Amino acid sequence: MDNRETKTRWGVERRLEFIEFRLFWEGGVNRSDIVSAFGVSVPQASKDLTLYQERAPQNAIYDKSAKRYIAGPHFKPLFHQADPDVYLQRLRARAEGLADAESSWIGKMPATDMALTPHRSVSGAVLRALLRAIQEHLSVEVLYQSMNDKRPDPEWRRITPHSLANDGFRWHARAYCHIDGRFKDFLLPRVFETRGFGQPGLPVDEDRLWQETYELVVGPHPKLTGRQRAGVEKDYGMKDGRLSLSTRKAMLFYVLKRLGLLRDAMDENPHEQHIVDLERERTARELTELGISFEGSTRRK
Repeated sequence: MDNRETKTRWGVERRLEFIEFRLFWEGGVNRSDIVSAFGVSVPQASKDLTLYQERAPQNAIYDKSAKRYIAGPHFKPLFHQADPDVYLQRLRARAEGLADAESSWIGKMPATDMALTPHRSVSGAVLRALLRAIQEHLSVEVLYQSMNDKRPDPEWRRITPHSLANDGFRWHARAYCHIDGRFKDFLLPRVFETRGFGQPGLPVDEDRLWQETYELVVGPHPKLTGRQRAGVEKDYGMKDGRLSLSTRKAMLFYVLKRLGLLRDAMDENPHEQHIVDLERERTARELTELGISFEGSTRRK
């Protein structure tokens, strides 16, 4: 099979997946939906719908009055993973303006709003340089603004980045710092400029905190009522009142911060802080080893 045939076949599979997406999540689809989303001709859209009916005869029924195909009563996904997370990710991208109607595949947009955070501006030139350094295993100089009181002004420092990470709000470059002689996190928005690719520092294999993981075990706040605890267990997908979250040790601080677990959750209002760290003492020892206070006030940059 040559590349052209492979590409064509992949295009057909994507359109079949789109048809199923619309059938499953919105109850129906027609030719104009396919034409709009993929830019194919009306005859091609008709062929796609016919092919879908041949491949999944129980899933699509033509409704003459509505002049569209609707989901059958015995619908079973064949091409599309009917995962709520997939739909909600597409919905979020649409709501945040990162995707349009065609690329999101969502035709009937439900009323949606987002609890937005301030946009952190990242320079395209900076990101491109960091990506090159990661891909080609190079070091690069960055003009970086630290929040450390010993470095009040932006300064040039050589780093060897090996990975990118997101703490839920901001993007970081995980890198070996040639000045401090250790691996650190560098916020992308605080990198103003880059220059001078060079020989790398220590490789990713030497970044122990990136390579090692920590199992964070959480459960419902014990001060909640029985039914409230059951609701929290369902919300988080817990089993027997426990959920184990595996995270890189380099990301542990950020995970705890997002979950509200840097402080002792047992002292928090259970109706605001729904979960607690079931092994807080173990986590505290781990944070101490990482040089981080449990109050989160000594995160070193």
